[in-house]
Formats: sequence, C-alpha cells, structure tokens
Amino acid sequence: MLKVGLTGGIASGKSRVAAGFAGFGIPIADADALSHTLTDPGQPGLEALVASLGRDILDTQGRLDRPLLRRRVFADAALRGQVEAILHPLVVAGLKTRLETVGGPYALAIIPLLAEVPATRALVDRVLVVDCPEGLQIARLMSRDGSTEADARAILAAQAPRSTRLAMADDILSNAGDLAAVDVAVGRLHGFYLELAASGDFRRRGMTLP
Repeated sequence: MLKVGLTGGIASGKSRVAAGFAGFGIPIADADALSHTLTDPGQPGLEALVASLGRDILDTQGRLDRPLLRRRVFADAALRGQVEAILHPLVVAGLKTRLETVGGPYALAIIPLLAEVPATRALVDRVLVVDCPEGLQIARLMSRDGSTEADARAILAAQAPRSTRLAMADDILSNAGDLAAVDVAVGRLHGFYLELAASGDFRRRGMTLP
C-alpha cells in the first residue's frame, strides 16, 4: 500500500489538507494525536516524562500541563531534546503499527516533524509538503494562538527550515490562504495517489500545486 507522509511547518495548513484526504475516505495516521494519547494519564509517554522531568510538569489534576511544557521546550533546546528522546520512539512505533494495520489503496501519515526525525522518513513512500511563506505562518500563529511575534518566531526557529522541508518533498501543496484552491489541490493529489497506488510506481515525478 502506498504511504504518503504529510508534513509542513506549524500553521502551514496541514490540518485542512488532512481533512480533505479524510473526506475521500483515506485512512490517517496522526503523529500529534498519537503523542497526545501517549501523554495522557497512565500512558507510557507521560510516565517517562514525569520520571525524567519531575511532577511539576503536571497540573492540579495530575494531567500533563501541555501549555507549560510547550513554553519550556521552545525556550530550552536541551529540554526539548530530552522530551523528544522520550516521545519520538514511541510515536514512531505507533505510526508504524497504524500504517501496517489500515486498508485501502493508500494511507496518509501526518508527521509535522518528518524533516526533524529521520526515523519517520522510512515509514512512508512519498512526502507531501504543505508550504506557505514564513511571514504567513507567524501571522497565523499570532491570530490562532495569541502568540506574540517573538514567540511565533521562536517556534519557527525550533523547527527545520522551510528550505529543508521543500528539499525532501516529492509533492508540494502551496497554501497561501485560498481554501477553495487547497480543496481543489487535495482532489487532484488524491487522484494522483490513486494512480500511483494502482501502478505500484510510488516514486513517480511529483506534483506542485496549486
């Protein structure tokens, strides 16, 4: 089965694109959703984080204080590396299991850190990058999350450069904010991936849309 890795910088529009593919009935493996589940109470990810970082990362109900941890990891590269070393292997294993158990002509794996975590690249046959200018990402973060411009720039600086993601792309979907154009592009890519899945030629020259 063809496996497509969907990635892109924060606030690039990955969720909108993924929802479009889901609308065609394509099975989805979502790294962020897996990470969230793994850090729920009683789950191995949270237990490992508490053992490594202490209980001050928990809220008063004993759940992971996600906003607190997010602020801390974006402000401290060493702490970010510590957290990633704990969670990334668990997420990769979960993605692998999900992709091995779904059916259909092809599957989509949403992997925001595909460029940053080499082990995830081996899980997929093609990489689809959702791309937009960095200035637009910053504006969206400030509007969506109430981030300051400094905070938004810090988040972008902690991710792989835009050029790195584009260099690893097989297919590129440009999302500058025209949602109708994004939906049309997803439809074209869906047809393209069905063709690839039927032919078995997963490495065919890619598409850049819209």
